[in-house]
Amino acid sequence: MKTIAIVGRPNVGKSSLYNRLTKTRDAIVADMPGLTRDRHYGKISIGNHEYILVDTGGFEPDKKAGIQKEMALQTKLAIDESDVILFIVDARSGLHSIDQHIAEIIRKNNNQKMLLVNKAEGMLDDNAFSEFYKLGFKNIHKISSAHGDGISGLRDFLADQGGGENTLEEEDDNFPKISIVGRPNVGKSTLINSLLGEDRFIAFDKPGTTRDAVSVDFIWGKEKFILTDTAGIRKKGKVFESVEKFSVIKTLNAIEFANVAMLVIDAKDGISAQDMHILGFILESGKSLVIALNKWDSVSEYEREKLKSDIDKKLPFVRFAEKVFISALNQDGFPLLMKSVIKAYKAAQTKFTTPQLNSVLSNALLSHAPSIVRGIRPKLKYAHQGGMNPPTIIIHGNHLEGVKQDYIRFLESYYRKAFNLTGTPLRIQLKNSVNPFEEKIKSGNKKTGLVSRRRVETAFREKMKRKNQFN
Repeated sequence: MKTIAIVGRPNVGKSSLYNRLTKTRDAIVADMPGLTRDRHYGKISIGNHEYILVDTGGFEPDKKAGIQKEMALQTKLAIDESDVILFIVDARSGLHSIDQHIAEIIRKNNNQKMLLVNKAEGMLDDNAFSEFYKLGFKNIHKISSAHGDGISGLRDFLADQGGGENTLEEEDDNFPKISIVGRPNVGKSTLINSLLGEDRFIAFDKPGTTRDAVSVDFIWGKEKFILTDTAGIRKKGKVFESVEKFSVIKTLNAIEFANVAMLVIDAKDGISAQDMHILGFILESGKSLVIALNKWDSVSEYEREKLKSDIDKKLPFVRFAEKVFISALNQDGFPLLMKSVIKAYKAAQTKFTTPQLNSVLSNALLSHAPSIVRGIRPKLKYAHQGGMNPPTIIIHGNHLEGVKQDYIRFLESYYRKAFNLTGTPLRIQLKNSVNPFEEKIKSGNKKTGLVSRRRVETAFREKMKRKNQFN
């Protein structure tokens, strides 16, 4: 499968073109430079063939320090691994000195390349593009990634690049999806880089480095996973930039689409209120959970004991989730971390048989029956599975509106122990049985109980007695 890299200086429309070709909104697009930072991979289909498309950050080769230097390194890696390079320039702002520097780097690459003059909508005069011929590219094409002008010609060019053996085939993408989430600067990107064994994402000692949710394939042992690096979620009152708001939305969407959410907590800072808010969203989404306490090697023995105590006090509602102490920088604790992830994923996919659920329910009722409410004890009759990821158990019975929340938590704990469910939430839903004669009773039909029969018989005897008196 051939790889196509989109390269250019900041704010020339690379992410807009990526979204246009992939027919998605995976890349964040805004009218500001430096928005995309990490390499973003996607797939496009042209004819019967499939290609890997790579969106890159704004390329500024002259930068020797800071986040721009890290972005330039990521772009150079994308150029080196690509088969086709799409070099984008801005028709509105004209030729820039950075464009000339980028062109020199790209020309050294022997792979197929094309110069795309973007934002060319409404510009019919070819003289407006004459300055870009100085860059020395044979293939020059005018496009508008925002409006779609020239995209069909670009697709024709890509289709001519061969790849006949890469016929589009259905691939099994049913792999566990793991989203790495947490506050800014807790080591999420460093963790993924250490797991992958390469500098796949920019890890910078500054909050807010990651701005998009970017996924990558990952193999651990014989298991394949899809890891998603996400932007750090700050407190709501501290989010002012619209770009950061989009980043938070992307992170929340990544949690929604994940099978397992891995919450990374900075062991030096302890458990903060923001960590609790993120945990709340994960629980509302019903996702499996693994808590990774990072930078464990940088805290003292006293701080370790204090943190363990805080976990028990502040996180009693996630006792089902395993807490793993790691060091992403030193790659400590990874085997136990991945073991917990696999355990949580399998627990979320557990299938129960109805006899199993009913057997556990009977034992739970014998162990502890629900409390009597207004003279009536709720009657739990039978249970069956209502779904997976998270596992859902539906229990039918009578007068279930009287069952209190603490008893539901008791049932949840009982089922969790019975089936050894670790790392996944478990939902218990109660459903009252429906009386088929309830509507008839409400409509005014007479009751047919013993008391009612006696009244009817008494009324009949009185009627017959009066009739005999008149005769």
